[in-house]
Amino acid sequence: MKVIERAPAKINLSLDVIRKRNDGFHEVNMVMTTIDLSDRIECTALDTDQIKINSSASFVPEDARNFAYQAAKLIKQKYNIHQGVLINILKEIPVAAGLAGGSSDAAATIRALNKMWNLKMSVEEMMAIGEEVGSDVPFCIIGGTAIAKGRGEKLIPIASPPPCWVILAKPPVSVSTAEIYQSLSLNNAPHPDVQAMVQAIENQDYFQICALLGNTLESVTLSKVQEVSQIKAHMKRMGADGVLMSGSGPTVFGLTRYESRMQRIYNSLKGYCPHVYAVHLCRGREPLE
Repeated sequence: MKVIERAPAKINLSLDVIRKRNDGFHEVNMVMTTIDLSDRIECTALDTDQIKINSSASFVPEDARNFAYQAAKLIKQKYNIHQGVLINILKEIPVAAGLAGGSSDAAATIRALNKMWNLKMSVEEMMAIGEEVGSDVPFCIIGGTAIAKGRGEKLIPIASPPPCWVILAKPPVSVSTAEIYQSLSLNNAPHPDVQAMVQAIENQDYFQICALLGNTLESVTLSKVQEVSQIKAHMKRMGADGVLMSGSGPTVFGLTRYESRMQRIYNSLKGYCPHVYAVHLCRGREPLE
C-alpha cells in the first residue's frame, strides 16, 4: 500500500519575536502562508517493523534526525503500530532555507500515515503529534494562512491573501535557525505590525500587505549573509512590490501581480542564485481527508 501527500513550503508575511521564554524557545507572533512549491511524500507499507527514509536530496538526513522519521516514530509509539513504512521524500523545497521544508515533510508524513494505518486522527490530534516534532509542523498540517503564536504552534486560521506571484531566491548558503535566534538582540530588533498585516489580508489590500512585510530575524541574518541584502535590493530594483526574507532565512521572496514582471525578476536571478522559483500563493488549506 502507498499513500502520497504534497508537502507545501511556507513563507512568513510578518514575523515578530516578542521575548525569550523560560523553556529556551522564543515567543513569536507571525503570519504564515503556504505557497505552491512542494515536496512529495510517498509512504509505502513494509513487511518489516521499521522506519526507512529515502530522500532525493543527498544532504537530507535519512535517520532519526529527519523530521518525517520522528513523526512516524511518534505515531508508531502512540498508537502501538507494529508495521513498517518506507518514507520517500522527493525534494523540491531547498533545505535550511526558512521555508519549513522539513516541517512540511513531517506534516505530510503524519497525514499520510493517518490514512495508511486508518488511525482516524482528528486534525487536532495530528497537530499535537506535529508539535512534538517542531514548532512549524502544526501549521504545515493545516496549511493555508494563519496567525501563529506561542513558539509557532498556537494557530488562528485566517483568509488567504489576494492572489499574486511569489519569486523565491535562496543564495548558496544555509543558516542555522537556532544560531539566528541566539544572535538576536530584542532591544535593537525591528518589530513588524502583525495585527496591521492581518487587517490588510482581511481587507484583501495587496499593496498594504506588501508595505507591511516585516521580519524581526531579518537584520540578524543580513549581518551574517551579505547575499540576502543583495538579493533584496535586486528584487526591488527589478520591480517587486514587496520583498522580505522568510523565517530565519536565507531565502528571500518578492511579490508581484504581473506575470511579465515575475518573468523579469525570475530571469534576472537565475544566473545569480542556484535556487530560484516562481510560484503562486496557495489559496485555502490542504485537504485533510
